[in-house]
Amino acid sequence: MKRPARDLEGSTVRKRPLVLLSTVAAATLLLAGCSGSAEPESSATPEETAGATSCLADLASGAGSDAVTVEGTDGDAKVTVPAGTEITEPERSVITEGDGDEVLPGDLVSLRYQLVDATTNEVLSSSERGPDGILSALLASQQQQISDPTQSTVFTVAAECLPVGSSVVLTLPASQEGLNPSVLYVQTIEKLPTIASGTDVEPEAGMPTVELDADGAPTITLPDGDAPAETKVAVLKQGDGATVAEGDLVTVQYRGIKWSDGEEFDSSWSRGAAPAQFPTTGVVTGFKKALEGQKVGSQVIVTMPPSEAYGASEGNELQNESLVFVVDILATTPPEQVQQ
Repeated sequence: MKRPARDLEGSTVRKRPLVLLSTVAAATLLLAGCSGSAEPESSATPEETAGATSCLADLASGAGSDAVTVEGTDGDAKVTVPAGTEITEPERSVITEGDGDEVLPGDLVSLRYQLVDATTNEVLSSSERGPDGILSALLASQQQQISDPTQSTVFTVAAECLPVGSSVVLTLPASQEGLNPSVLYVQTIEKLPTIASGTDVEPEAGMPTVELDADGAPTITLPDGDAPAETKVAVLKQGDGATVAEGDLVTVQYRGIKWSDGEEFDSSWSRGAAPAQFPTTGVVTGFKKALEGQKVGSQVIVTMPPSEAYGASEGNELQNESLVFVVDILATTPPEQVQQ
């Protein structure tokens, strides 16, 4: 089924710091060597792999991870790898154990993190770009195409099988010669809802109507009249979280139908209600307009003409189709600034 993301052909690939790519590679090696299962497929997508109910690696501690020290708490934590510490294996040491629900692959959580060069103790990446130094992360159960470091399975391996509120250090051996090993420090804050949590808003006249079942899945009923001539967005639930900005990685539940016959063509709800993630710059124009400027916790409905959907692309199953989406906005992650 066609999803709101653009086709990969012709898309712009962002440059990532080499260390983050190294970390992703280390995660793949880690899972292949430690999880006891087949090597993850690099083509897996969030909506196909989220919702797992068992741990990927459940790593034990070792001399390398036990040597790492963490001074301070929350945003003031300082991670230090003592000189001479050998990091040759992926290991995980629990710094503090929380008292919340157990974290599992597929969960949507908020967290703090620091990725530290184990040789120089330089902080290579962190959650400081998020509000109050906190970011959301959809904990992938297999390696996938990375739009942000928080999508890497190393975050899943770090946080899994422990209560919310725990903090850990995870050692990551260098994935190739010439690169330093690294240490990932992660503190989980809370599990986040996977349906819109905002306040109901009075429906807007002339827009399709939406009914939610007991699980929050929407049924969309089209109004009488012509297909939309321009994109229109209406808020169904008003959230009070962070505002989605251009280029953010947004975590959503969504359902899309065709205006021509009311038939569903794509839905996260039809894939086990596993949330999906898209950068706002990687989706069709009408979907982008539905996301940017909205607050986390909101549910919106958007109607769009073909010109802001998939247009007249020959052979596309949605060629010349006007579309309707209902979108629950669950989280937004600002892009990491890449140093050139």
